[in-house]
This record gives sequence, C-alpha cells and structure tokens, in this order.
Amino acid sequence: MNQDHKQSTFAIWLSFISNIILTAIKLVVGLMFNSPVLVADGVHNAGDVVATGTALSSMRISKQPPDQDHPYGHGKAEVVGAGIVAIILGLAAIYMAYHSVMVLFEPPQETTVIALSAASFSLIVKHLLYRYTMSIGKRLRSNGLIATAYDHLADVYASIAAVIGIGLAMIGDHYQIGILSYGDPVAGIVVAYFVLKLAIHMGRGSADVLMEKTVGEEKLNELIQLVRSVPEVKRIDRVRARDHGHYIIVDVRVGIPGQFSIQTGHDIARTIKQTIMEKHADVGEVMVHLNPWYEGEGH
Repeated sequence: MNQDHKQSTFAIWLSFISNIILTAIKLVVGLMFNSPVLVADGVHNAGDVVATGTALSSMRISKQPPDQDHPYGHGKAEVVGAGIVAIILGLAAIYMAYHSVMVLFEPPQETTVIALSAASFSLIVKHLLYRYTMSIGKRLRSNGLIATAYDHLADVYASIAAVIGIGLAMIGDHYQIGILSYGDPVAGIVVAYFVLKLAIHMGRGSADVLMEKTVGEEKLNELIQLVRSVPEVKRIDRVRARDHGHYIIVDVRVGIPGQFSIQTGHDIARTIKQTIMEKHADVGEVMVHLNPWYEGEGH
C-alpha cells in the first residue's frame, strides 16, 4: 500500500469514526435538553455516517486495477459515491427544514449550556476535519475525499447555525425576549438551506463527470499546445479530454507525414503521450490516433 493510499484511507476512516461519535453526542444531548437544531444536526450527522461509509466503499472500488469488464479502470466509482453523498445531504436538508418548521408552531423549549457546548465542540472538530480531508482530496484528486470534505463543510455550517441559534435562545430565555427563544429552530432552517445548496453543487459535479463533460477550456488549450510542440505533428485534427474520477483521459487525433514507417508513427505517438503525462500528473491515459499528412495540406 503506497503512502497516498494510506493517507486517503486514514482520512476517510477518521471521518467515519468522528461522524459516529458526533452523531451520538448531538442526538443524546439534543433529545435530553430539547434542542431542535441539535437534533436536526444529529440526524444530519447520522446521514453523514452512511455517506462516509459510501465514500469509503467507492474509494476502495476505484483503486482496483483495470479488468476485462472495466478496461479503463474503476475511477468513476468515487464519482458515483459522491453522487450518493449528495442525495443523502439533500434528504438530510429537507428533513432538517421540516423538523425546524414544525418546532416553530410549538411553545419554545428552554436551552442549556450543555447543548451550546455540544454544538461548539462539533464546530471545532468538523472545521478541522474539513481542512484536513479537503487538502488530501485535492492533492490526490479523490472525488470520494472531496465529497466527504464538503460533507464536513455542511456540518460546519450546521454547527455555526446551531451555536448562534442556541445562543440566541439562551439570551431570549434569560431576558424574557420571546422572539429570540425561537432562534434554535430558525437556525435549523438556515442550516437546511446551506446543506441543500452544497448537495446541489456536489450533485452537479458528479453528473458532469458521469456525462463525460470535457475539461475546462484552459486545460484543453494547454494539452493542444503540448501536442503541437511535438515536431513531427503537422496537423491537429482533434484533442479531447474528460474526467474519469481521480484521473483524466485524453484523446488525440493528429496528422503526421504519410511516408513515415509504422515504427516511426509508434514512436511519435509515444512521444505525444509522454509529453502530456510529464506535464500533467492528473492525466492517467492518452489515446493517440495518427492520420497521414502530405505536403500542401493545411496545418
């Protein structure tokens, strides 16, 4: 097992175990001390346990080598996992909004310092997990880890809203300001909005990869310039590139002098592949198709 794989595995297991612990803390404290936003956040965390488990499974599948049925590898498994995480986040957001709205029609519940402490603890832990997981996810181009990091970010938003909501409710209880006593459920609605927004963002990203959307224009232009830098390439017929999970697949079609031998053509194709992969570590495969070119034809 290489160092990168060890780091990604450690990050996802750390997230998984942390989510289980935080879920238990939030649900127990939220139910014991009647905090709607903490209960909603706890249910959200319960969804995180499922989401992180999904990310863990998809990452294991994505690391499997190509086989007869999957000659391009299993990189998109992480993308599918990220899509499932997005769905779970979306459902959690809907539940949180519904739960918070229902509480608005009930008499306000008294909040406690314990509930505030639980929300504050979750905020600190989730912020640290978000920064750690996102840094590794971006470095390794791991959709599963990035999805998990966004999941942590949703929890950061939830915890911020919970801290503010519980704090306002405590102030309302202390100074007999009735409207502030509803700060807890109102915060839950705000949390639901941010979580739903994150879910939509993640879902779109996963759909783009599964639909084989091309890489950005800047990236594509860089690839074209690298192909053009090979002296024997006389004409560029097509350069395409698509994200395949944690790596990119590039498809190149160029014209080279028609009198070249098959061996020379093979060497040119290998040069094109090496030129691209040396400059772009995120490119995992370059497929080169050679067409004949003759003097007098366009470049």
